[in-house]
Amino acid sequence: MQYDTIFFDLDHTLWDFETNSKEALSEIASTHQLLNKGIPSLQHFLEEYFVINEKLWEDYRKNIISKETLRYDRFHQALKKFDIDDFELATAIGNDYVSSAPYKTNLFPNAIEVLEYLKGKYTLHIITNGFEETQHLKLRNSKIDHYFDHIITSERSGFKKPDERMFHFSLRHTNAKSENSIMIGDSLEADILGAKSVGINQVYFNPEEKEHNEELTHEVKDLKELIGIL
Repeated sequence: MQYDTIFFDLDHTLWDFETNSKEALSEIASTHQLLNKGIPSLQHFLEEYFVINEKLWEDYRKNIISKETLRYDRFHQALKKFDIDDFELATAIGNDYVSSAPYKTNLFPNAIEVLEYLKGKYTLHIITNGFEETQHLKLRNSKIDHYFDHIITSERSGFKKPDERMFHFSLRHTNAKSENSIMIGDSLEADILGAKSVGINQVYFNPEEKEHNEELTHEVKDLKELIGIL
């Protein structure tokens, strides 16, 4: 297969969402003295938060909840796990998080090396369900924005992965053809099956080696493996 275009997901694929979130939330927990409010440890809070956040992002992808609900309710629900029913505090944490997390710069191992290798050979773009205002900050602050020609967010396109319309929009916007494109992402549903549904080949980035029964074009657990594929 001769590719000329590569679409990357951002969060959990290039930008290390979990590490960056932990850094931001550690600072926020200190600012708001969460450990003095009945939360036994930061780790306890993070464990609850990450489960809730993943579920609410899934609801957001399915248009069950709004961006605003996602932004604040994930923290409100996490606080309530520790009997802290304080929406004002959740709102403050939500605002602080969106103000600080995009400035964190941890990338997955070998991300820069792989982008350097790919940039001279392919046209690279981002397709992300993340918020328009934060995704550009993440790319710029991590110093990887220059690798990508187009940053296509769900807010910009009007659709969210895995909606086929998100991928059709991305192909039109970048003048790419599905048969000459490949999608790289960590979400089996949103990135991989979404791309597959419109005839785009896929690389499933699966560092935790999660089990599945899908037939995919490629699967890697380290970004460096892309060099042997592309």
